[in-house]
Amino acid sequence: MNPDELRREIERLSAIERPPVEATRAAVARLLDELEQGRVRAAESVGDRWEVNDWVKLGILLGFRHGTDVESRLSPVFHFRDRDTFPPLDAPLADRRVRIVPGGTTVRRGAYLAEGVVIMPPSYVNVGAWVGSQSMIDSHALVGSCAQVGERVHLSAAAQIGGVLEPIGALPVVIEDDVFVGGGCGVYEGTQIRSRAVLAPGVILSRSVPLYDLVRGEVRRSTPDDPLEVPEGAVVVPGSRRAAGDWARSEGVQLYAPVIVKYRDGKTDAASALEDALR
Repeated sequence: MNPDELRREIERLSAIERPPVEATRAAVARLLDELEQGRVRAAESVGDRWEVNDWVKLGILLGFRHGTDVESRLSPVFHFRDRDTFPPLDAPLADRRVRIVPGGTTVRRGAYLAEGVVIMPPSYVNVGAWVGSQSMIDSHALVGSCAQVGERVHLSAAAQIGGVLEPIGALPVVIEDDVFVGGGCGVYEGTQIRSRAVLAPGVILSRSVPLYDLVRGEVRRSTPDDPLEVPEGAVVVPGSRRAAGDWARSEGVQLYAPVIVKYRDGKTDAASALEDALR
């Protein structure tokens, strides 16, 4: 069954109120295999835009609907209870030189880890996520369901990359190639981080948070049709803005605001760009 045939089968099964269990579980298992091998993705770049493959999310949701809760134990320390359709990843990773360092990390079935990915403990990579080659996922970092992480990305300690399964058509978070995400950052609700951008520690990005560009003198916001987007090479730091209203002004109330303070040029790496921006 090629990806087009698999898509048609998942769409057919999803349209049935009570699809046959055996056929449904077989289609879900095939989808998870294809995701783990990188042959299908939850979202893909089409030109300069990202588009969601909603049938992939339909298939994952079928797996939750038609899985059975089972208990599992790894040594006396780790005890789990989850759908049997989504056990921890057991794909062959040695050929890709993937390193998952001991210490409590879980990668769920249906995630893709490319050549040379390193995951430090404890971290979590959810179903449908894609992590590109030579990327580093540091301790206490999360890569949420269907999130797309590019090549040579560094997710620093405690970075949270949000996931999304529903609504079906909603884009997942996208982190493009060569992005540096600082410690404790949160990227949510389909936010797109374009290539070579740098997020300083503590930056939070979501659909409801406007992004202030001091370099270009503009405010970037999400719309009903498009998520918040961080431009290519932007260096973003946590900032604040005055709250609206007379009372807020009289009390000096400030609201959180991420701020673009510079853009990387071809000669600066992420570390030096961040260091210059925070001085």
